[in-house]
Amino acid sequence: MKSKAVVKVMPPRPSETSVASLMEQVLRLLGENPGREGLVRTPERVEKALRYLTSGYQKDVRHVVNGAMFAVKYDEMVIVKDIEFFSLCEHHLLPFFGKIHVAYLPKQKVVGLSKIPRIVDVFARRLQLQERLTQEIAQSLQDALDPLGVGVVCEARHFCMMMRGVEKQHSGAITSAMLGAFRARKKTRDEFLSLIRQNSNVL
Repeated sequence: MKSKAVVKVMPPRPSETSVASLMEQVLRLLGENPGREGLVRTPERVEKALRYLTSGYQKDVRHVVNGAMFAVKYDEMVIVKDIEFFSLCEHHLLPFFGKIHVAYLPKQKVVGLSKIPRIVDVFARRLQLQERLTQEIAQSLQDALDPLGVGVVCEARHFCMMMRGVEKQHSGAITSAMLGAFRARKKTRDEFLSLIRQNSNVL
């Protein structure tokens, strides 16, 4: 009785223009074998991960806050702090991560609190610089709400510093963006900075 040949089913090759196909080429250039067991589906996994980590390009802040703005007579500071985020540095495509603190002074309307972390994600899930990320979050809230002012502070650690280059494991970077009253009034700015330090897990 003849034994049946065992046919190894290989996954379909990715499109020649897909991220996965390009990742397969990268693996070869790095000296790896994309056909070995542990790497067979790695190009597809990398594409899926990258599309998720850069999904902010497909999102618009106007759609995120749509229907979640409310007319309220409230002119005291609103703060959402310790918003965790992950992003990719545009220089090396390595992660940087940390916490963002956001405050604004309402003029005629407020936004649902859950929308602020969503706005952070819109910009964090792009290829970024920490400085630009901080500024974009602040400006988007200023444009959407037209408040008296917006303050954003970002604390982050960068894998491009931790894994390569200077290889400093405990260094962090802090950036801020202050618009309107937060820039013009030292008292307002100091109140914001004081409040986010309270019971905050600083990096």
